[in-house]
Amino acid sequence: MPQEKVVTVQIEGGKARPGPPLGPTLSALGLNVKEVVDEINRLTKAYEGLTIPVKIIVDTKTKKYRIEVGIPTTTALLLKAVGAKEPSGDPMHQKIGDLPFEKIVEIALQKKPQLLAKTLKAAVKTILGSARSIGITVDGKDPKEVTRMVEEGYYDAVLAKYEEEWEKEE
Repeated sequence: MPQEKVVTVQIEGGKARPGPPLGPTLSALGLNVKEVVDEINRLTKAYEGLTIPVKIIVDTKTKKYRIEVGIPTTTALLLKAVGAKEPSGDPMHQKIGDLPFEKIVEIALQKKPQLLAKTLKAAVKTILGSARSIGITVDGKDPKEVTRMVEEGYYDAVLAKYEEEWEKEE
């Protein structure tokens, strides 16, 4: 039976370093620190600029390991997309940026493993709600209005382009 040890760290995407706390911990488990750090950086490159949870699961007998990369928060993904550092303190009156509808769809796809939404349309509406709560407009409109447009079928053609990707990522 494998003896597993799980090392959980928060790192900035693509920027894991072999120094503490990661280096000494991995080294103590008998792993090649550089190899593991390089692998983490390869797996997290897409999340550059975001802090994400990473788990390194090590079989202490065989020294085999696997890396599980978590997903940044919806807020972090939205802030990165608009290039803002923090949410608006007054989202109804102070907007921090505007995103195209397709960016909202991309974030919904990234967040799929953590969302309870059964459909892409429902997932997109969840992300629109988050965008509204932090002061982001979508296609120049209040996300609440965009949500209504989604329900009315205005964005069906755009959603259809991503439907296959949503289905296969189960």
